[in-house]
Amino acid sequence: MQVKETNISGAFEIALPFSEDERGDFVKILHAGKFGEHGLKSEFTESYYSTSRAGVVRGMHFQIPPHDHEKLVYCVEGNVLDVILDLRTDSRTFKEFCTIELAKSAHNAVYIPRGVAHGFCVLEGSATLVYMTSTVYDQGSDTGVLWNSFGFDWPVENPSLSDRDQGFAALAAFDSPF
Repeated sequence: MQVKETNISGAFEIALPFSEDERGDFVKILHAGKFGEHGLKSEFTESYYSTSRAGVVRGMHFQIPPHDHEKLVYCVEGNVLDVILDLRTDSRTFKEFCTIELAKSAHNAVYIPRGVAHGFCVLEGSATLVYMTSTVYDQGSDTGVLWNSFGFDWPVENPSLSDRDQGFAALAAFDSPF
């Protein structure tokens, strides 16, 4: 397992160990000792997945305190362009973003710290992402920043978006609780 810091402080891309043979493949998602070596949390309390088709943009999502959480995200089918945005006012990377291509074939994951928004787009076919979070979902704390308000040029024409994602405040109007 290789853990590499991204340009967002505290966010990491993780190369996941895998093996494959004529039967299929095997991928190790989590290793508490390796996570601990890098100061990453390895205790997750909830896990879920989403399946999306080409042209879908989801994001930019997070939970506000006291239900904010670390998140581990990986792709088990297809590939996505994953995007994270730092909303922590005391961070050296405040308001900066980072992209990582997550793909089943790449055997990688992204570790997202508290106070960092998450989103992604599917460029072709369909993709399934798995999310592991360090706190349980809390509807009253679940929110986001408008997907196209922070300077990232999404590589999708006429994206398919939820009404909810289109209704978030723009980054310029967002008062960060982090």
